[in-house]
Amino acid sequence: MIRIWRYASPAVFHPLAGRMWPVFAIAALVFCLIGLGIAFFAAPTDAQQGEVYRIMFLHVPAAWMSMFIYFIMAVYAGLGFVLRTRLSSLMAKALAPTGLLYGVIALVSGAVWGKPTWGTWWAWDARLTSQVVLLCLYLGFIALRGAFDDPERGERASALLAIVGVVNLPVIYFSVVWWNTLHQGASLSVSGGVRMAPVMLAGLLAMTLACWCHAIAVSLVRAMALMEECEAGRTWMHPNRTARAGVSQRIQTS
Repeated sequence: MIRIWRYASPAVFHPLAGRMWPVFAIAALVFCLIGLGIAFFAAPTDAQQGEVYRIMFLHVPAAWMSMFIYFIMAVYAGLGFVLRTRLSSLMAKALAPTGLLYGVIALVSGAVWGKPTWGTWWAWDARLTSQVVLLCLYLGFIALRGAFDDPERGERASALLAIVGVVNLPVIYFSVVWWNTLHQGASLSVSGGVRMAPVMLAGLLAMTLACWCHAIAVSLVRAMALMEECEAGRTWMHPNRTARAGVSQRIQTS
């Protein structure tokens, strides 16, 4: 039986991440090309919105990823807070910038989509407002990590913020149900099923997989960089000097 828990050691996880991130990067490129091909050449023109609806193929996956990454970040931060596992806290830090990026993409692409459909770049819509709150949570998490002289205090403070901020995720998702908003309802849900053409769904899923693989690849690379920073000034990655020398050599050659 494979001992999964051994990958909780940064010294073991680092070479694994070095092997995995190129695979996810290539997969992200392939899915992106497929998704864009469907979005621009195969998907039909929408009967109501015309061509502008094609922003959906970027906007929707970015919005999904901004919420999903936050949840995973909060789980890692919570594990680091409760179990004091260094890799968990490090992964939370590695995920935050990518989640923030997707949140910004979701808001900007939504504004571009909203101008021709709503007649305005911005409205204090319930979903838009809760999405802005999500961006503030990401920024707060990143800021708190570096706001203390003691890194451990920063990690614990940011972990608490991440855990509390999870309550905003259902607000974002159910905002179109709970309130009368400008934002359209979900075209893809468990309860409502699929309310779009199969080719549109294929393009949307391909772009979602592209964003997902991209997020994994970038987060793994960032996690490796953070490990190497810690390697330079700390000894927590390796229990003894011999192990430190061996892993340092692997890091340089990976």
